[in-house]
Amino acid sequence: MTTLVLIFLLALAYLGWRRYLSFSSQRPSDYAETLPAFDVRTHLNGPLLSEGVIYGPTGKVVSRFVAKMHGTWEGNRGRLTEEFTYSSGDTQNRAWELEIGNDGEIRAKAEDIIGTGTGKQSGSAVQMKYRIKLAEDAGGHVLNVTDWMYLTDNGVIMNRSEMRKYGLKVAELVATIRPEAA
Repeated sequence: MTTLVLIFLLALAYLGWRRYLSFSSQRPSDYAETLPAFDVRTHLNGPLLSEGVIYGPTGKVVSRFVAKMHGTWEGNRGRLTEEFTYSSGDTQNRAWELEIGNDGEIRAKAEDIIGTGTGKQSGSAVQMKYRIKLAEDAGGHVLNVTDWMYLTDNGVIMNRSEMRKYGLKVAELVATIRPEAA
């Protein structure tokens, strides 16, 4: 077998794996019939607490964080503020402006998001896709993010995000989001 044929077969195998067997192979329709139903207007409303880790490209934890979040909604338009405190002591704030269509489609904007993020809520899951520009002290890179949130039976949201640059995974985030205790 020639080297060119081998490279072609490896590329084909990789593309098949990405499409059918990896994190990115999920679709919102995969969760359409799952319960409990995830409605961001209900489950991302009021004071929330998030705790998570960020993995680097080698799979090692590169950062941990706690975030205080607060969601407010008027009909299908909402605002979700996030105040992150990282294990390094650094802090970061973000405010999402969200709009939910009657079909579950989501449009999202924030200061560090390039353009408009898009997503969909379906059954017990929410998928978001957007491009984020990291702060200059974090390299200033622009990353493509695929963000999944899964509502558990007890109301806790499990969040998993994959960040890619030039198609290569450079980071992954895993976090919980739950109502903040009174």
